[in-house]
Amino acid sequence: MKKRICVLEDNEGIMDVLHFLFTDENYDVFGYSCVEAMLPEMYNLNVDIFLLDIMLPDGSGLTVCDLLKTNKFTRHLPVVMMSAARSSADVQSACMADDFVAKPFDVNDLLIKVNAQILR
Repeated sequence: MKKRICVLEDNEGIMDVLHFLFTDENYDVFGYSCVEAMLPEMYNLNVDIFLLDIMLPDGSGLTVCDLLKTNKFTRHLPVVMMSAARSSADVQSACMADDFVAKPFDVNDLLIKVNAQILR
């Protein structure tokens, strides 16, 4: 059975890399470039994990993380945050994310973190 991941990333180049990476690892990838596009659909995606950028043009991935972690239907799903602008400690104190990936990221490290969160 394919794993399903929702990616929120506004940088088109990074989104392309993530889409290729996870598709190659047998994931179904649901990609969004802005909060506005993701919000109406995020509770109905039936994904295994969320990978969220923090800094977005129309909002914050931290806000999306909080929405996911306070909703009874999605709070059990792992959320991995990613950003070039914040440290892991900043993210852990700001939201209820399960893990953090600093940009630029190593694709192997990212895969290890995402797969570990799905298996927990």
